[in-house]
Amino acid sequence: MTMKTVDWTALRPQEEPPAAEGLRERKKRLLRRRLSDTATEMFIERGFDAVRVAEVAEACGVSEKTVFNYYPTKESLVLDLGESTLASLEKVLADPRLPAVEAAQLILAEQLSALTAWIFGQPDLTQAKDTLRRFAGLIRSTPSLRAHHRDTTDRQAAAVAAILAARAGLHPGDPEPQIAAAALLALWPIQFQSLHKHLEPARTAADLHAAVTADVHRAARLINTGLHDLDRPPLEQPGETPTL
Repeated sequence: MTMKTVDWTALRPQEEPPAAEGLRERKKRLLRRRLSDTATEMFIERGFDAVRVAEVAEACGVSEKTVFNYYPTKESLVLDLGESTLASLEKVLADPRLPAVEAAQLILAEQLSALTAWIFGQPDLTQAKDTLRRFAGLIRSTPSLRAHHRDTTDRQAAAVAAILAARAGLHPGDPEPQIAAAALLALWPIQFQSLHKHLEPARTAADLHAAVTADVHRAARLINTGLHDLDRPPLEQPGETPTL
């Protein structure tokens, strides 16, 4: 992969610019994205441990201190999607009128739409798929990135448990919000694993989106109905939306 050949826009957390965003704020927002995109490409190209933060700074024409002003750790340069997911969960789950599983599916569907559009919107589809695999391999093969991901997941679980507890009038440490939070967050690795399973045979963005969504819906149905349905054969056809 050659540097600056991959458009990472859809893979980064999507931040809506404020309506009254000034020139200074816009420059800061774009620099933050450029730092993350540049670091991600360098890490994939050479390996996470082989790239120093100072090199990322130099590639972007800023100081190392500036990089850490935007990202507190080297790991957060590449794993910022977890923070975006946490913000989305806190926002969407706050509406008690929306069932929790449906809220999670809405966030997952939005992320999946952006990702499938990115893959099939690249000029070289083979390279796009390979880049996604290399990104996943980078995380799997780097202990510090795996640890950072676990820490983010733990913070997500605590936040989601607190929100669900408030909705149900329970304490966040009670068993019900704890297991419910764990079940909801388990939908993310389901989607990630399904994406890689269906990535190669999918011919279009719609095909990939439908196949992955069907797997996520099967998992979501199990959360809704309970583990006593685990031994029942799946009734859902690809692309079918479960009743929540």
